[in-house]
Amino acid sequence: MSILQPREDRFYLMFETAAANARAGAEALLSMLNDYTDVEAKAKSIKDIEHRGDELTHEMYDLLNRLFVTPLDREDIAAIASALDDVLDLIEASADDFVIYGIEQPTPSAIEMARLIARSAAEVQKALLLLKSRRDRDALRARLTEINSLENDGDAVYREALQALFRQPDPVRMIKWKQVYDHLERAIDNCENVADVLYGVLLKNA
Repeated sequence: MSILQPREDRFYLMFETAAANARAGAEALLSMLNDYTDVEAKAKSIKDIEHRGDELTHEMYDLLNRLFVTPLDREDIAAIASALDDVLDLIEASADDFVIYGIEQPTPSAIEMARLIARSAAEVQKALLLLKSRRDRDALRARLTEINSLENDGDAVYREALQALFRQPDPVRMIKWKQVYDHLERAIDNCENVADVLYGVLLKNA
């Protein structure tokens, strides 16, 4: 028997679609920083991906509100939907920072954090692809552990970036980059939030 019952595979498919969309946003952010040209247009394309994510979130909430019986606890379905939405919101906010603040070039730390976001989003997608089958519990748990590990890596890069930033005498640069690093770090954190929700689902359905 699957964690998500066959009669309501719509939630499973929605999770997969939302995770794929979040991964697309993460990869677009990394691509933007690796090829830092036409930044405003690239940030706009990420905003379009985020808008699609909002639509998917609304669809999940709408279905949740219309069903009397759900395949998972309602709070778990809502938490997965919300956590995925938060990941994409922070990715979009990070991309927008580079436009708003007129960042001339991304730092190596920013690129590394974007790389960790992309890797984390890929692991989130893999985890949600595994959610349906109880037989893949060990594989799912491995994906969640990897997301936690990537979040730890993100914390280390964030701390090092801030240490370097605060050694700079330029207060305007400090304000700009502190905001950029905060949004990037929170995007990684929100991938871990998805993992935390899925850990709870595993425990409830043991």
